[in-house]
Amino acid sequence: MIEENPVKLALAWLVPAVGAAIFVTIQCFSYLNAYVGSGGAMEAMTLDPAALWGVSIFYGAWVVPPLLALVARRATDWAMLVLGGLLCAMSTLTGVFDGLRDGGHLVALELLAVTLPGAVALIMSWRHIRPN
Repeated sequence: MIEENPVKLALAWLVPAVGAAIFVTIQCFSYLNAYVGSGGAMEAMTLDPAALWGVSIFYGAWVVPPLLALVARRATDWAMLVLGGLLCAMSTLTGVFDGLRDGGHLVALELLAVTLPGAVALIMSWRHIRPN
């Protein structure tokens, strides 16, 4: 059994979390650039309070897998794997959808900043919890 150090595992989960924050920041600036470049001809994006809470909870949930990795118990290891996998899959799907709508550079950024490090973290997590 390949035993991963919990700190290394937590750091592996922090990389896609930081990538998700970078992606959403660049996505917002990309939208703002297109909006200003069109002279305000585009429809302004407005979010109601429920949508703001949803986005905040989604991106805030990225800190949970690294924290679960530090606990290093069997149940929290499985929770880390499942929650991290869901976050990675949902980020990939929404990032690709938004990238196809707003520009191919966002698809590439999503795949490089979130999906690739998320896949590495998932593999490390699986190796951490699988039995001999």
